[in-house]
Amino acid sequence: MTESAHSTTIAGWREWVALPSAGVPWIKAKLDTGARTSSVHAFDIEPLPAGPDGVERVRFRLHPWQKSAADIVTVECPVHDRRLVRSSSGHAEERIVVLMEVTLIGRTITAEMTLSNRDAMGFRMLIGRQALRQGFVVDPRRSFLGGRAPKPVRRQNRGAASP
Repeated sequence: MTESAHSTTIAGWREWVALPSAGVPWIKAKLDTGARTSSVHAFDIEPLPAGPDGVERVRFRLHPWQKSAADIVTVECPVHDRRLVRSSSGHAEERIVVLMEVTLIGRTITAEMTLSNRDAMGFRMLIGRQALRQGFVVDPRRSFLGGRAPKPVRRQNRGAASP
């Protein structure tokens, strides 16, 4: 067995993370070792034609807050892949996969992210095994080891008005 080139960071089962390349400073994510790939809540997904470099692109919008449609962010990036993904309920669907930077507990990693409507889910983002194997261990007894978002952000995430 080869030794990892990076240290291990302990994370809780849920953490506040950032998506720096998408301009999202706060989004609450569930860390799920049962999921292979990460997923982010996306809607209005619009595949774009390949550019002069031959790379297909996609434009989508996301809601960073769990119980709110406020602060919609529009993201445009290259399509990394398309995959058949089976949900926890057993339903299979083809999803677009993009590469996104994720800042988790002060470390920025690149994660393969499937685009999926997560309106009915408890978290707008799920971080799966492929991203976590970049040096993270999940302690299922703990939460927010990277710290909590500021109180106005937490209130916004719950759908409450900021003071």
